[in-house]
Amino acid sequence: MAAAVSSPEVAAEGQEPLLGPGGAEEEEEEASRDVVETQEHYKSRWRSIWIMYLTMFLSSVGFSIVIMSVWPYLQKIDPTADASFLGWIIASYSIGQMVASPLFGFWSNYRPRREPLVVSTAISVAANCLYAYVHVPHSHNKYYMLTARALVGFGAGNVAVVRSYIAGATSLTERTSAMANTSACQAVGFILGPVFQTCFTLIGEEGITWKLVRLQLNMYTAPVLFGALLGVINIVLIFAIFREHRVDDMGRQCKSINSEGEGSGGVDQDAEGNVDHVAVVAINFLFFVILFVFAVFETIATPLTMDMYSWTRKQAVFYNGIILSVVGIESVIVFMAVKALSKKTGERAILHGGLLIVLVGFFILLPWGKKLPNIQWQEIKNNSIPRTSIDTLMPFWTLEAIEPPSNHTVEPVGCPVTQSWCLNTPMIYLAQYISSDILIGLGYPVCNVMSYTLYSKILGPKPQGVYMGWLTASGSGARILGPVFVSQIYTHLGPRWAFSLICGVVVVSLLLLEIVYKRLIAFSVRYGRMQEENC
Repeated sequence: MAAAVSSPEVAAEGQEPLLGPGGAEEEEEEASRDVVETQEHYKSRWRSIWIMYLTMFLSSVGFSIVIMSVWPYLQKIDPTADASFLGWIIASYSIGQMVASPLFGFWSNYRPRREPLVVSTAISVAANCLYAYVHVPHSHNKYYMLTARALVGFGAGNVAVVRSYIAGATSLTERTSAMANTSACQAVGFILGPVFQTCFTLIGEEGITWKLVRLQLNMYTAPVLFGALLGVINIVLIFAIFREHRVDDMGRQCKSINSEGEGSGGVDQDAEGNVDHVAVVAINFLFFVILFVFAVFETIATPLTMDMYSWTRKQAVFYNGIILSVVGIESVIVFMAVKALSKKTGERAILHGGLLIVLVGFFILLPWGKKLPNIQWQEIKNNSIPRTSIDTLMPFWTLEAIEPPSNHTVEPVGCPVTQSWCLNTPMIYLAQYISSDILIGLGYPVCNVMSYTLYSKILGPKPQGVYMGWLTASGSGARILGPVFVSQIYTHLGPRWAFSLICGVVVVSLLLLEIVYKRLIAFSVRYGRMQEENC
């Protein structure tokens, strides 16, 4: 869905804004709506949007920079923690974000957005520092890690503020591109997070200890300290560069209720009308499904590869970091391509196609063969039983050449016998896993950016902080249930049940999209103020 509108020309630098016709009172009333944007205002607006891109990037880095190392670090600092608790630790980030997003969104609707942005980022910085010290207590270390990740997630609730600002600071014709750029920055954060983690593995598990402050700088703590440093830089840039701006759907400069020292002003005439709440609820559900399946995909990577390919903890972190980094690069390319594609086919059709690709990606991931994975017998400390047949994949892809001999393996590897499905479920070949990664890496970014774009257009010129807060909260809820789903369904029933259920959820979301397809149109198009170009 793309609207055919004529974007306002940018006035020459230093030129006075043009005012609408009418008397002095009408002129003053219409000034905030009919101003042709000056060059200075245009540059300031886009500088502020770029700061929002950076904030989104840092938010995703805060999540992904430790996602591959949480499990091995948890096992190291607290042997009492099991795979089920891992699910809660990963979900705690999203619990914090789900609670914070509506709060920060509500805050940003009535106060300068700088306030929630700075406060939320400061919380994330403090939480990352706490994560670096979870090894210090003598007991209950897993609960300290849980608290740290929950607080990082609470700080990441500023995503609602970022999205609402960008929605209000862009015209309808700029919206898809701006939302795609925002999602691209988020994807780059997901890319570089594992890359940073992979680089920091060179420090090793022991690393360097600074006894004076009881700080261990190793492959698990260095990434979060780096994230804290980036957060401090972000706060400085928000104070130095970020300014409040707002334009309507046509791109005309408007008065912002968030500006310091500025009154609330009147309601924009273009904001008159009711939001289609059926469409709003539908997009929230679709976004929930999209984030849910991606959270499952993200969370399951480390335990799945350790179970199927007998990778050690360090190998799982390293190889998955590389794989997900490549997938992330693919996602950024998709974000850039989707901006041009949406002008030809419309956002709704692209969202439909993205969901189909995700469905195929998880269908491929189902176990199809007859070969069983290596079994990790707990009573045998130095080995896992051999696979039942010879691997037919190319050596480059199997990565078996770099696996240490079984009699030299210090940590147990393979599929734990405590997971009963390991004894009768065929292994998922590495080619299947990589093919699925590629398809999900293609479908997820398409669905993500189209959901946000459609949502912001459906809401129209009304303040979107609370609505964006609820959308972010629905995504956070998905990130809560995704890891818990993995820790329960995957651990107890295995990949066949887990991925079959995921395919079923995606099919339901496709049916819902068909039902509400015609309602997913822009607010201005719905009320006849603009014409829809693509269906």
